[in-house]
Amino acid sequence: MSRVLAPTLPDRFWRALRRWALAWGRIVYLGAVAMVLLLSPSSYGPAARRRLARQVYLDTVPILPGFTLLAALLSLVLTRIVVVTALSYGLSVYALEMVIRVLVLELIPLTAALFVAMRCTIPGGVRLAALRQRGHFDALRSQGGDPVRMELLPRVAAGMFACVTLAALSCVVALVMAYLGVYGFNLAGLPGYTRMFGHVFSPAVTLVFGLKTALSSLAVALIPMASAMHDSGDTSALDSELGGLARMFAVLLLIEVASLVGNYY
Repeated sequence: MSRVLAPTLPDRFWRALRRWALAWGRIVYLGAVAMVLLLSPSSYGPAARRRLARQVYLDTVPILPGFTLLAALLSLVLTRIVVVTALSYGLSVYALEMVIRVLVLELIPLTAALFVAMRCTIPGGVRLAALRQRGHFDALRSQGGDPVRMELLPRVAAGMFACVTLAALSCVVALVMAYLGVYGFNLAGLPGYTRMFGHVFSPAVTLVFGLKTALSSLAVALIPMASAMHDSGDTSALDSELGGLARMFAVLLLIEVASLVGNYY
């Protein structure tokens, strides 16, 4: 009997490199296609608008109250911790600015992206892969439809909308709760608070914050869908899903590091 030789280390390396390049190539290609379709007026016909509105509603409204409550609770707890710690070191004048920088600039956008990924886009990618495996994509193509336009695009757009909406609303909630945690229910500290807010959110910081939120929303909306649109090749479905999650977290980490460099260097 002939024995099957195990692949050598260079063979395993080149296979892993080929899978890595293929996966990232698919992500970049689908991202470019999705951006073109999002900017194309032909993607917003009556039927497409109904699908998009339904998907946006399903991905945003059910998770909005829970995440808003979570952001409010996190804001109160973090504000209290920072204020008490700053008072003990005689640095109370910097406490509120530190809360705004840590909470609004860093934690809230990243938490919103992860929350949308876990609740919406990753399950949406699993459902998209199930549709592909059942032959739904082939049926659409046989009827003249485009699976990317009809199935992928609404999910990507809804994921981006949910991430941006949760981040924006939660930042407002965090700012309000931080003020209440320091000054209470009075307007005495409002002038100083608004001056501090304007000092923190300079034009450069605001630009970095907007880019970070937009890129994070694109990453969590697109990457889980990209692996669902294609066969996993010589890897199992579980390995393909885990690889997609690892790529998403790697991109979020790179975005976070880039935002820190842009804000503080």
